[in-house]
Amino acid sequence: MKRIESTQNSLVKHWKKLVTTRKEREKSGEFIVEGFHLVEEALKNSDQIVQIIVREDVDLPLLWAIDEVEMVQVNEAVAKEIAETESSQGVFAHCKQRMATEIEMAGWRKVLLVDAVQDPGNIGTMIRTADAAGIDAVILGKGCADAFNPKTVRSAQGSHFHIPVVRGELLEWVENLQEDGVQVYGTSLEESVSYKDIEASDAFALIVGNEGSGISPQLLAKTDQNVIIPLLGQAESLNVAVATGILLYAFVR
Repeated sequence: MKRIESTQNSLVKHWKKLVTTRKEREKSGEFIVEGFHLVEEALKNSDQIVQIIVREDVDLPLLWAIDEVEMVQVNEAVAKEIAETESSQGVFAHCKQRMATEIEMAGWRKVLLVDAVQDPGNIGTMIRTADAAGIDAVILGKGCADAFNPKTVRSAQGSHFHIPVVRGELLEWVENLQEDGVQVYGTSLEESVSYKDIEASDAFALIVGNEGSGISPQLLAKTDQNVIIPLLGQAESLNVAVATGILLYAFVR
C-alpha cells in the first residue's frame, strides 16, 4: 500500500483542489467522495475509482472488495487537508466522473431537466430522488450548482454511481426529446394544470427550476404542458427538491 505523509505532495494538492474547486473537477473529470457509505457505493462501480484513501488509524470493513483497487494510506494531517466534513471518518475515494455516450443518451426516455437551481443540497437530493424513481438521467442546465460539489455528492448519497448526471443546454435537450416523441412538462403557476391530471408514462421529461424565479420563459415556451402542485395549506411554496419528488413519482409508470 502506498503511503503519503506530506500535505505538500502533488497528489494531495490535486485531491484538495478536487474537494474545493469546480474548475479542477471539470478539467480533470474527477471528484472525491468521503465516508464509509459513499466509498462503499463507489466500490460497486470500481471502474470509476482511481484510488481509495484511508487514514492510518482507520480499519476498512473486511467484506469490501478492494483487492483490485489502488490503496493509499495517509496520516492525520493529510486526511484533514482533504476532509470536507467536520468529523471525518477518514476514508475517501478519488473517482472518475461517469461519462455518458451518445448511444446511451439516445436511449433516455425518462429525464429530469434542472434549470438554474443553485443549492448543492437540493441538486443532490434531486439526483437521489430521480435515482429512486427509476429516471434514466438528470440534465443540469446553466446556473445549476456543480453535480460533483462535495455537498451535492453527500446529499445524493451514492446516486452519482447509479444514474448519469450531465451538464447540457436545456433548450437543445427539450427539442431533441420532443423529436423522439417524449412529452416535456414544465412547472409553472401560469397556464398550467394540476399534476394529478397528467397520465403516468414510460416516456416523459420534467423541467424544474429555481425556487425564486422559476423556469426561464424560453424553456416554458417550449414545453408540451405545464403543471402545478396545488398548495393545500398556507405555505407559499414547496422546496424544489420536494416538488421534484412529488412530480416524478406521479408521472412515472
